[in-house]
Amino acid sequence: QVQLVESGGGWVQAGGSLRLSCAFSGRTFSVYDMGWFRQAPGKEREFVAAVKWSGGSTYNADSVKGRFTASRDNAKNTAYLQMNSLRPEDTAVYYCAAAYGGVSWYIRPEMYDSWGQGTQVTVSS
Repeated sequence: QVQLVESGGGWVQAGGSLRLSCAFSGRTFSVYDMGWFRQAPGKEREFVAAVKWSGGSTYNADSVKGRFTASRDNAKNTAYLQMNSLRPEDTAVYYCAAAYGGVSWYIRPEMYDSWGQGTQVTVSS
């Protein structure tokens, strides 16, 4: 059974940066695609970014392109989300998720089998 634990959230002023981490355990990390989602109060869970099992390919939502970067370290069983140029509209609970690696990009929540508990990111103006 996959277990995911996020860390790195917090409060930051607009224009600042944060890096989220997602520690993976329970299965072989290097065969899983990793995704990042966020959910603001009153809104649906939204895809942010994903990184393929090999770490060689990433995919971002249009809303974060050029600002956020997903990555992973398979030796450390950890996925990352580097967030730069943060905006107040980025405020949300951020979740990492895992899905067994495939050919397509997994950009919908129902495509993922396992989820972390979430970490709050608050960006003030």
